[in-house]
Amino acid sequence: MARAVVLRQLTMAPRSRAQLAEKLATKNVPADVAEAVLDRFTDVGLIDDAAFADMLVRSRQQTKGLARRALAQDLRRKGVDDETARAALETVTGEDEEAAARALVRRKLRSTRGVEPAKRAQRLAAMLARKGYGAGLAYRVVRETLAEEGDVGGAGGGDDAVPEF
Repeated sequence: MARAVVLRQLTMAPRSRAQLAEKLATKNVPADVAEAVLDRFTDVGLIDDAAFADMLVRSRQQTKGLARRALAQDLRRKGVDDETARAALETVTGEDEEAAARALVRRKLRSTRGVEPAKRAQRLAAMLARKGYGAGLAYRVVRETLAEEGDVGGAGGGDDAVPEF
């Protein structure tokens, strides 16, 4: 039964060893049986936390634009150990993070047009903060992107309309 549970879980979506162990525990599989099944699946390469972490980091960073901080929390929540998570997070460079933040802000610009410039900047920075970006990077990216846009919140444009943080 334990093998069937693990196989079913892995066919639905990639999972970490900890997630699979948790699922087996909820199915009342004895700990020694669960450990043996998980060890066997790891030995044959069906469970690979490093590959899982790499895939998750790549996917979430590209599709959701998450910063390293948010990605680290996500990996921790999924039971990936710190060393494996750190190795996976090394693939995200500071340049990647900044580019993702800029893309997120640009995507959100249209929906914030017409909003008072300071409030618009706050909303954009808050959105980046929710994605795990640090305040310094968030405010800098927002300020620069709004300045590039020119027409900041319909307030007449120009750099003088870009709020300073």
